[in-house]
Amino acid sequence: MSLRETARAVASGKLSARGLAQQALERAEAKNPALNAIVRLRAQAALSEAAAIDRRVAAGEDPGVLAGVPVLIKDNLALEGTEVTACSRILKGFVPPYTATAVRKLQQAGAVIIGQTNMDEFAMGSSTEHSCYGPCRNPRDVACVPGGSSGGSAAAVAAGIAPLALGTDTGGSIRQPAAFCGVVGLKPTYGRVSRYGLFAYGSSLDQIGPLTHSVADAALALSVIEGRDDLDATSLAAPGPAHVYGEGVRGLRIAVPREFMDTSKGLRREVASLLRDLLDRLAREGAEIREVSLPVLDYVIPVYYLIAVSEASSNLARYDGVRYGLRSGAGKSLAELYGRTRAEGFGREAQVRVLLGTYALSAGYSDAYYKKADRLRRHLRGRMDAIFRDVDVVVGPTAPDVAFRLGEKLSDPLSMYMQDLYTTLANLVQSPAMSVPCGEVDGLPVGVQIMGRPFGEADVFRAGTAAEQVCAAVS
Repeated sequence: MSLRETARAVASGKLSARGLAQQALERAEAKNPALNAIVRLRAQAALSEAAAIDRRVAAGEDPGVLAGVPVLIKDNLALEGTEVTACSRILKGFVPPYTATAVRKLQQAGAVIIGQTNMDEFAMGSSTEHSCYGPCRNPRDVACVPGGSSGGSAAAVAAGIAPLALGTDTGGSIRQPAAFCGVVGLKPTYGRVSRYGLFAYGSSLDQIGPLTHSVADAALALSVIEGRDDLDATSLAAPGPAHVYGEGVRGLRIAVPREFMDTSKGLRREVASLLRDLLDRLAREGAEIREVSLPVLDYVIPVYYLIAVSEASSNLARYDGVRYGLRSGAGKSLAELYGRTRAEGFGREAQVRVLLGTYALSAGYSDAYYKKADRLRRHLRGRMDAIFRDVDVVVGPTAPDVAFRLGEKLSDPLSMYMQDLYTTLANLVQSPAMSVPCGEVDGLPVGVQIMGRPFGEADVFRAGTAAEQVCAAVS
């Protein structure tokens, strides 16, 4: 059932919220040992919260639009009274005294949080192999990665443990694992969803979003978690509705950057062929397909990584062993305490990114690196604004290939970073973007990415629904 159908069944008394939570917990216990998608279950709390929803139904109260829906959240979203670590040793044992706004809104809508999902440490990765809890595996092929950094959320939804999970997306961390696992993943417009309670990686890039089985479910989830929040000064009141149903694709103007379909850039030919077939079918349904030029693609990865690691070095400076989390037992001075704590607490990938960011921000280098990257980001935003004056959405691949094997890219960081080639642009220009399953290559899922203008989620959902329908018709 869809999220809406499930909630209505609970509200009518046809289904029990406690029963749904119990079933989800049992699925997690059965499936997670092979996947390592969930790092922490909150069975007792989830069953208690679900029972409270059932009591509200029995009392004739409105239990909310997500009544009884079992939900998983990424392990970098604060949940009051529950350990949250961002899958890093440096935060082991940290229990926040507050709840992230997006999570709180899910709970207010009647959702039941059953646990927290595996991720790359502090969301730094594209494979969910950089986790202090060990790597996560893809339910479609456990020899492969689920993508990252929200790999645990994508894998859990794909495995049927829960119908909805929250992830975070700094450069593709919702969309790429959604593509690898064959589910829908949405990164909303920057500011549409409050970041309060998110353990920050890149503050100008991070955004919280849903992973679901359908576009309609993603739209419903977004309608719950979106909105202005006084606890996050960067959050905004959306200027228009995020979801449009029943309009079809006729008349929708779709841009396809020729650089996105260039197989000489690393895009696998079979993936490109699958996307071209999808675009042809959308054209037959009445969409207007336009090829555009986006020659800035070569700059996207270096610009993104310079900005992301610079912001990470600032954000992660707070983890020093003094206020919370891990504290080294050694150290004769404050500086030595900091150094030992951070060396023991951060994994290698986090250390590398913090060092790169510190270098890029250091005196004598910030003009050559960070400030130049920021100027290029403004240029990218101007280029995309110009494209969106003539089209409604931009479509291309979510990832250059299907899920790769565990360990395959760990010794080649550049190859790993190139997994974000098509997804980082949306974060840099702060646009909404969604990955929708559109077929398979070698038995593994392929995702199509649909990007809209800022606060243009309605067009993204419209195009995503059409893609979902034509792909279902073919399969």
